[in-house]
Amino acid sequence: MTEAGRPHLLREHLEAVGQWGARLAPREDLRAPSLAAGRWHDLGKYTRDFWFRIRAENQFEAHLEKEGAPERDHSTAGALWALTRDSRLLPLALAIAGHHAGLPDRPKFKERVGRMEKHALLEDARARCDVPALLNGPLGFDPEVLTRLKPRQLELWTRMLFSVLCDADFLDTEAFFDTSRSSAREVPVTLTQLSERLRDFLAEKQRGAPDTEVNRVRREVLASALASAAQRPGVFSLTVPTGGGKTLTSMAFALEHALAHGLQRVIVAIPYTSIIEQSAEVYRQAFRGREHAVIEHHSAVDPARETPLNRVASENWDAPIIVTTTVQLLESLFAHRPSACRKLHRVARSVIVLDEAQTLPPALLAPILDGLGSLVADYGCSVVISTATQPVLGRRPDFQEGLPEPREIVPASVRAFERLRRVKVRWPEPGGKLPYAELAEAVAAEQDVLAIVHLRDDARRLCELVDARLGSSDTLHLSALMCPEHRSRVLAEIKARKRRGQPVRLVATQLVEAGVDLDFRVVYRGLGGLDALAQAAGRCNREGLLEGLGELRVYEPETQPPRGVPRAAQEVTRGMLAQRADLDLFASENFQRYFERLYATRRLDEKGIQALRAKLHFEEVSMAFKLVEDEWSAAVVVPYAGCEALLEELRQLGPSRERLRALQRFTVTVPRELRDAWLARDLARLASETVAYLGPEHAPAYHERFGLLRDQVGIIDPAFLIPG
Repeated sequence: MTEAGRPHLLREHLEAVGQWGARLAPREDLRAPSLAAGRWHDLGKYTRDFWFRIRAENQFEAHLEKEGAPERDHSTAGALWALTRDSRLLPLALAIAGHHAGLPDRPKFKERVGRMEKHALLEDARARCDVPALLNGPLGFDPEVLTRLKPRQLELWTRMLFSVLCDADFLDTEAFFDTSRSSAREVPVTLTQLSERLRDFLAEKQRGAPDTEVNRVRREVLASALASAAQRPGVFSLTVPTGGGKTLTSMAFALEHALAHGLQRVIVAIPYTSIIEQSAEVYRQAFRGREHAVIEHHSAVDPARETPLNRVASENWDAPIIVTTTVQLLESLFAHRPSACRKLHRVARSVIVLDEAQTLPPALLAPILDGLGSLVADYGCSVVISTATQPVLGRRPDFQEGLPEPREIVPASVRAFERLRRVKVRWPEPGGKLPYAELAEAVAAEQDVLAIVHLRDDARRLCELVDARLGSSDTLHLSALMCPEHRSRVLAEIKARKRRGQPVRLVATQLVEAGVDLDFRVVYRGLGGLDALAQAAGRCNREGLLEGLGELRVYEPETQPPRGVPRAAQEVTRGMLAQRADLDLFASENFQRYFERLYATRRLDEKGIQALRAKLHFEEVSMAFKLVEDEWSAAVVVPYAGCEALLEELRQLGPSRERLRALQRFTVTVPRELRDAWLARDLARLASETVAYLGPEHAPAYHERFGLLRDQVGIIDPAFLIPG
C-alpha cells in the first residue's frame, strides 16, 4: 500500500507493466510480446497461498521470489500460461519465469514447468483472476515469427524481452510506492542541447589554443569526425594517437551521429575506472551547466558527485549519456540476473563508444563481437572503436559472425600519427636479457625516467637497486600492492616534483599504462605486446614539450610476463622484431599484423559460450562469461593513513553505498584463499559482513613505499604489545 493506504491492485499492476513494456520495447516486433509478458508476469499472485502469505508477512518484500525459495513462486504460473496459449511462446515463458530470480537455462525451465504442482498453481491463479481479458486477449502478433529467428538471434530477442519486462516491473512498482524516486528519473536535457553545448565548448577551446601542430591535428581530427557523423549507422573506428583529442572527438561524433539518425543515447564504455574518472571530468567541463545529464555507472563513483538522477539512472540507463565500464556494458549482453539485464533494452538504438578496445580479452572475443554485431544489425546501434592501437575486430575467415569491417572516421590524409610523433623507440638487441642491476644503473643515470616492469616483485626489487645506486630512497614506486589512496599520493608527489624541477625516477608495473596521466623524457619498458608498448610510449613526452623526441627504451627483462595473453603477446612482438629490427611502433599496418597473429594463438570462444547461447542456457552463459576473472581474488582494507575512521564509521553505522565506496580507496586485492586464511587465523577481521580489514596492529605489513607486504601479515606492531 501507499502512504495514503490505497492498495496496489494486482490487475492494475499487470496492465500497467504490460503498457510500460509496450512503450519500452526497443523494436516493433517486441511491443506486443512485451505487452503480453507484462500482463502475465505476476499471474501466480492470484493464488490462494500467495494472498495468505502476503497478508501474514505484511511487508513489501513478501512478494519477492528468491532462488531456493519455491514456496514464493509466483512467476511459473505466468510462464506456464504463455506455453498454454502457444508452445512457440517459449521466449515469453523464459522471461516471465526469470523476472525475479534470473533467466533460467532452458533444460532447468522445462523441468520446472513439468511439475504437477506448478500446473495446479496455474489453475488456481486462472480461477481467481478477476480480469479474464488479461489472459485471453489477442496476442497481437504471430508466434510463427519467433521460429524464423536463428538460435542466437532468438537468444538476444529473449534477453531484450526480459530486460523490458524487468524494467517495466520495477518502474511501475516504484511509481506507486516511491514517487520521489520515480520523479528523480526526469532528465531535463536533450541530446540536441548537449550537442550544442559541446560544440560551443570546443569552439571556445579552439579559439583560445595556440597555433601548434598538436592543436592543428586536433582541429582536423574533430572536423573529420563531425563530417563523418552523417554516414549510415554501423561500425566505425576512431584511430587517434595519444594527445589527438580522442575523448572529446568521439563524443562529438557520437552526439552528431545520434541526432542525424534518431538514436536515443550515447554509451561510452571504458575498461578501467582510472580512465573513466579522467574522461568523466573532461565531460563535466565540456557540458558545464548540463553535466547532470552525464551518468557515471561504475564502482568508483565519488559519492559526493552522485546525484539522485545518477543513482536511479544507473539502474536502467535512462539518460542521454552514460559513461560506464566495459564490464557493465557487456554484462548486460551476457548476464542472467534482472539487475544486470534491466538496462539492455536501453542499449538498443544507441551509439556505443568502445574506448581502448584492444583490451577486450581474446578468449571471449567471439561472443563479444557477435553480441555487438547483433546490436548493430538488429537493434539499431552504431559502434565506435576508439583507440590509438586499433585491434582487428572485423569478420575473420575462421569466425564469420561478428562486427562488419569498421569505417575509419579520420582519413589517412590527416597523417595524425606522423605529425604527432613525439617518441623514438630503441629496441633491444636480439638474444640478450638486461639484468636488473644494469637497468638500475641506467635508471639512476636519468633525471626524468619511468621504468615499467612485468611483475610486482620486480618493481620493488628494481626500486631498491636504484636506491642503492643513488644512495637514497627517493625512487618512487607504483604497483597494485598499494591501495588507490596511496597511489594517488604518489602521483601527486610526481607532479609536485616536476613543478619544482626536481629529478623524478619512477619504477612501476603496467598499471601506469591504463589511463594514468604521466609524462617522462625517458621510459624503459620490458618487452611485451605491441599494444602495451604503445601505451608505455604514451607516457613519454606525452605533452610534446621536449625540444626533441622522447625515448622509449624497450628491454628484454630477466623475468617473464604473467602466463596467458601477456606472455603470448610478448612472443608475437618478439617474432615481429625478428623479421624487422626497425619495427615502427606507430604504424597501423603493424598493429593489424600484431593482432592477427595474437588472435591466431588464442581460442576466441574458449568457454564455448556461443553454443550455450544457441541452446538458451542463460545461467550457464552468465557463469562462463567473466570479463574479469576475479573468483580467485578478494579485496582487503589495509592499514593506510585515513582508513581507521572510515572503518569505525562502518562498524558503528553499518554499510552504506557511500561508506563502502570511500573504503575502496584503501583496499588491495589479494588471492581469496589468502584472505580467507587471514580471517581464519584472526589476522584479518570483518568490519561488516563483507569488508575484511587488517587492523593498525598490522602496520608493519604495509610499507610506506611498496604497499602490502603479504609475507609480513602476522608480524604485530610492538606498540600493540605494550600494556597500557
